Formats: sequence, C-alpha cells, structure tokens
Amino acid sequence: MNQHPSTDQLLLKMPSLRAVRSFVAAARYQSFTRAAESLCVTQAAISRQIKELEEHLGASLFDRVGRSVRLTPAGSIFFEAAQLSFLNIAQAAARVRKDHGKHARHTVTVCCTPAFSALWMAHRLPSFFSANPDIDLDLVTTQNFLSLEPGMHPDVFITKMSRVREGYVSVALFHDRIYPVCTPRYLEQHPEIGSLEGLRNGVLLNLSPYGRSQVAEHVDWSVWLAVHRLDMADGLQHGAHYFNANDYNLLIQMTLNNQGVALGFDHLVSPLIAQGQLTRPLAQELVLEDTHHYLAYREDKADDRALQRFRSWFFAQGGAAAPA
Repeated sequence: MNQHPSTDQLLLKMPSLRAVRSFVAAARYQSFTRAAESLCVTQAAISRQIKELEEHLGASLFDRVGRSVRLTPAGSIFFEAAQLSFLNIAQAAARVRKDHGKHARHTVTVCCTPAFSALWMAHRLPSFFSANPDIDLDLVTTQNFLSLEPGMHPDVFITKMSRVREGYVSVALFHDRIYPVCTPRYLEQHPEIGSLEGLRNGVLLNLSPYGRSQVAEHVDWSVWLAVHRLDMADGLQHGAHYFNANDYNLLIQMTLNNQGVALGFDHLVSPLIAQGQLTRPLAQELVLEDTHHYLAYREDKADDRALQRFRSWFFAQGGAAAPA
C-alpha cells in the first residue's frame, strides 16, 4: 500500500518560497535584471536565490543566453506548477483580506439565466450598489441549474424551479405574463399585426427549448397562438416567417432592431415598454397562474446580513415585501 507523506515531511522537502518567487519572476520576464526590478531586490539576490533553488532541485532551470535567460525543460515543468501555486495563494490571500480584514467586504453569489441577468438585473443593480457599497455581487448565469460546475454553491438562485437543490429555501415570486412585443416603428410599418390573424402571418421570433433548463412549461409561439385558438401551421402555409433561437437576449435584440415580433415575458420586457423601445401590438396575453418564478437562498446562510440585504432589495425591486 502506498503511504502518502505527512504534511511535515512535505514541508521539510519544500524549497525556499523566496527562491521560488525569484524563479517565477525570472521565468516570466526571461531576465534576472527585470525580475530584480519587479521584486525590488538586486540582481545578485535573484541569481543567488535561483542558484539555491537549482541546488535544492538538482537540476538546471535556466539556459543563459546573452543578457536574457531561457527555461530548460526542467525549468518549464517547475515554472508551470510554481506559477499556478502562487496564483492560488494570491487569490486565497485576497479572499481572506476581503472577508476578514480590517475593512472586510462581503460577496453574494447569485445564479440566474442570461436573460434575467441582462434584462432584469442589469438596469437595477446600480440601486443595489449605491445602497450597499460594502457588498459585492458575483453573478453566475446558466441555462441549466441542475448541472453547475462541482463546488459551485451560489448564495441565491433565481429560477422557475420550485426546488432547485437541497439546502435551499425557496420563496415564490411572480407568475409569467406573456404577450407579443415589437418596436413602435415595426408596428407602424406592419399594422396588420394588430390582429391575431395578422400577427400569426407575420415574422415571428421564437424562443426554442433546445439547450435550456426548462423544468416548467415552455411557451413558444405555437403554444401562445393555440391558447388564442389559432394554428401556427396555418400561418406557415400563408408564407409566414418563423425564426427559432434558444437565446432570448438575441430575440429581444432582433426585436429592437425591427426584425419581427417576439413573445415578451413581462418581468423582462416591461422596462423596455416603459422606455418606449418596445410596444404591445395587441392586448391579448397568457398568464401562467399555476407556476411561479422562485428566489432560493442557502438555508445555512439565512442569518447572513449581506444575503438578507440582497433579499430585501430584490423583493422590493420585484414589488413584493421580503418574507419574515
């Protein structure tokens, strides 16, 4: 059976970190002189540290070429590992300083879809940061909440899933309200889309389910029109143009560029309507009263002040009071 060396044994066999730091700087700059300048030491100190490291390893790390240096094969192997280790140490030190230092800051990690991030969060975040200057947000977007990278444990999920993961408390938010949207200019140029039949026969920009984490109902144009007693196939027979994409941000951008009519999810497009960039060509809509969007937060961080402040801000933005 292989026996792993103890931590004490590993530490005893470790080279001097000061020597390794000098080596990494020299390897990055391919110059002892520039390495010395970057570390605010003398060139002689760099040479001495690297010689000590080479003696410890029993291998030459650099080939000297005039005034510059070049890594040997052994040096390349050691540089790759040493640089990564120093990056990890630096990142860990930064996190500790931020979370536990004299002027500690707090970070809330939020996971949501790209569309929610771009169309709901982006224009509201300035109000959060101005009210909470000591809190940073780490925003992670995904279409598949069930397949996040290992070790990823967001503080908050915003999703259509009522139970996204064990260890989270889910709070119901709003229902989906779905209605057609286009630009005022597009409506002026295509007044026929002011009726359901005219809309069906127009250029429809459709959100497809492919590659998306659709746990709740997926509403596309065929579903929306069927609810209003129209068959999508009839429109296609009359030359209607139908564009599919699984990127909602793309569809909204195409709509803003006067390329057709998209289905607008009220919580995402209402600010664009309020600004006059989009309009509703007709009044009909679909409300999914049996389903909700949810905010799910980590149960083990329920008392975390930064998380509590984010939740309060979020519920206020969504027109609902934060639950007790």
